[in-house]
Amino acid sequence: MAVSMDDDVPLILTLDDSGSSASAPLDDLDREELPNENGGSYDVINDASSPAAGDCCAQQSSARHNWEMNYQEAAIYLQEGENNDKFFTHPKNAKALAAYLFAHNHLFYLMELSTALLLLLLSLCEAPAVPMLRLGIFVHATLELFALIVVVFELSMKMRWLGFQTFIRHKRTMVKTCVLFVQFIEAIVVLVRQTSHVRITRALRCIFLVDCRYCGAVRRNLRQIFQSLPPFIDILLLLLFFMVIFAILGFYLFSPNHSDPYFNTLENSLVNLFVLLTTSNFPDVMMPSYARNPWSCVFFIVYLSIELYFIMNLLLAVVFDTFNDIEKRKFKSLLLHKRTAIQHAYRLLITKQRPSGISFKHFEGLLRFYKPRMCARERYLTFKALNQSNTPLVSLKDFYNFYEVVGLKWKAKRNREHWFDDLPRTAFLIFKGINILVKSRVFQYTMYTVVAVNGIWILVETFMLQGGNFFSRNVPWSYIVFLTIYGVELLLKTTGLGPVEYLSSGWNLFDFSVTLFAFLGLMALAFNMEPFYFIVVLRPLQLLRLFKLKKRYRNVLDTMFELFPRMASLGLTLLIFYYCFAIVGMEFFAGVVYPNCCNTSTVADAYRWVNHTVGNKTVVEEGYYYLNNFDNILNSFVTLFELTVVNDWYIIMEGVTSQTTHWSRLYFMIFYIVTMVVMTIIVAFILDAFVFRMNYTRKNQDSEEDNGIVLEKEISKEEVVGIIELYKRTSAATETAQLQKIVLQMDKYGQMSTLFLGRRSRTKSDLSMKMYEEEIQEWYEEHSRKEESQTPLQEPASASSGSLKPLSLRQRSQTVI
Repeated sequence: MAVSMDDDVPLILTLDDSGSSASAPLDDLDREELPNENGGSYDVINDASSPAAGDCCAQQSSARHNWEMNYQEAAIYLQEGENNDKFFTHPKNAKALAAYLFAHNHLFYLMELSTALLLLLLSLCEAPAVPMLRLGIFVHATLELFALIVVVFELSMKMRWLGFQTFIRHKRTMVKTCVLFVQFIEAIVVLVRQTSHVRITRALRCIFLVDCRYCGAVRRNLRQIFQSLPPFIDILLLLLFFMVIFAILGFYLFSPNHSDPYFNTLENSLVNLFVLLTTSNFPDVMMPSYARNPWSCVFFIVYLSIELYFIMNLLLAVVFDTFNDIEKRKFKSLLLHKRTAIQHAYRLLITKQRPSGISFKHFEGLLRFYKPRMCARERYLTFKALNQSNTPLVSLKDFYNFYEVVGLKWKAKRNREHWFDDLPRTAFLIFKGINILVKSRVFQYTMYTVVAVNGIWILVETFMLQGGNFFSRNVPWSYIVFLTIYGVELLLKTTGLGPVEYLSSGWNLFDFSVTLFAFLGLMALAFNMEPFYFIVVLRPLQLLRLFKLKKRYRNVLDTMFELFPRMASLGLTLLIFYYCFAIVGMEFFAGVVYPNCCNTSTVADAYRWVNHTVGNKTVVEEGYYYLNNFDNILNSFVTLFELTVVNDWYIIMEGVTSQTTHWSRLYFMIFYIVTMVVMTIIVAFILDAFVFRMNYTRKNQDSEEDNGIVLEKEISKEEVVGIIELYKRTSAATETAQLQKIVLQMDKYGQMSTLFLGRRSRTKSDLSMKMYEEEIQEWYEEHSRKEESQTPLQEPASASSGSLKPLSLRQRSQTVI
């Protein structure tokens, strides 16, 4: 809603002490209001009544500094709410604030991440090392000590910020400190002895990575995994219970058959039934007994039916239900945590004269610390977007929407409907016709047909290839025809829609990328650039455009893109487990597997490497499984991935066991169970996200979820001029120049106001807000009752402590944990 200058500036920027909308003189813009008693506590600042009555400059300077500290503390509260940081870690004094600000910037985060990655990458250079990356003991031990010293510095800054008592209460920090101490001792021992020893504790280095600010999603994944463990362990114990029963039965039933190596001992019976759970050794494990008595198949059918098809699926169902409940509780906790953070920030931004809301002046001061790169125009638009009641002040009810509004990216709405509106009439009619054409259903379905025909052509063309060199020196005519059609489509869409509108669509970006790669592939074929022939293989990606035809396919793709960031964090979580097991595997199994190493084992053929002559030719019989080893970190990762897939994984386990001890099987079984937990969580997450989106789509049939969050706000010329005057008085030349551009744009088109559009992508949190809309109100009421029950306990203590403090100390805002 546009507001005139006479109404807007005095009401929002200047109010008299009574809070009424008096027509205050412009000189009152510089008058500093007194902050509320719930101020910050970062510095000892004199109250406004402390200076002498005639010392107005000192009073204004003190009040201005006072407000700057309040802005900064309010911004910190909001950041803690956004990052889900506990409020007991809030900096408590000026020294803690300095350490907090030092530890909360991207340079510090990068240093933290770089140090953690250096410690992890040292495993490439330490024995057993990757041959090309091997370093001397003195070099890698020195690098490790250097990285650990940097970690000590990071923890010292954290202790300075948190204080000793809070530092030792922070569990993750204490675990990191203990690991650091162990790693430090071991690094010194290695450096002094100049030789490596068994260092299983290297597996704990991943804790330094998990504790990084950029790995918050990994920490959440690990937390969810641990929270899902109790029901998982219950079903796992049930599964193992039936496995033990069947192992005993199998031993008594099949051990008399001396030709059956799978059940000759109770240990072998247990191991082979565990492997059978993964179906890796089926039906091999059944065949000896089945050859002797066909009815023995009943044992294996019943076992697999109970263990694999019932209990394993029950395990997924239980984990999915637990995961769904955890996701809901996590959303509730984060929502209420943000609400509490907003309440703390609100107390710091209201004044004694106007306790009913936040003025733009103080809201702008908050954003200078919360989002320093936000321009003056976006600050004011954010204030307008929050102020749903259209009053001079943002109330607490409006301020609760801070996190949803502050992420909007604002752009002025175009005065023209199309980019070609200002062109001569003939050109306008041509481009208008192109615009109508590319938006028509006939054009869209024609292109879908072309894509489908292209896909069928590629399939037939590929089927007819006989192997060898797939790329002819002559460019296929079909390649040129289809590429020409795609190029014409791209040109028509770009000219009809305009480059900005065309590239604003994700599907158009995809079409552009695939067409560009197809053109580069044509260049590679035309100029015989063999190293770039792989680009030609990307041609079938055009077929993905057909997914736009059916809504269910679009939902699948939309869900996939929404899940991609979270899936990346889950993938990193799995890699962290890989790293831990890889270190343990290298310490115990490095060098134990080699060609012809397992001749006494039942899997000897998989490791055999034999040369023999057949006529005039030398034939090599190679089992290849000796390549699945733990000789270095890279080989270990490949081996662990093969174990995750579980196809013939028992061959790797039996090969290592034959060279070491039977207890080595525990390593492989524990790894399977851990990866089963993580993979089950990943499957549960995908199911939860897809089911959630389907339910949301059914519940909100008319929602515009594909367009994200869109908000419109109109700013009048008088409002902009008033804001310019404010920034001129604060000597903000950059902000003033930005706002003056808006005024010049309005003058150019003869407008008295400009409409701005705020956009941001829709997140899982936004969808959850819609899905749990009724329950959220109950959560808020419950949260309010809880706060009210705590308030009577806090107020007497605050009053008694406040009476003992000198007048120069401001009272600290109460923090609800």
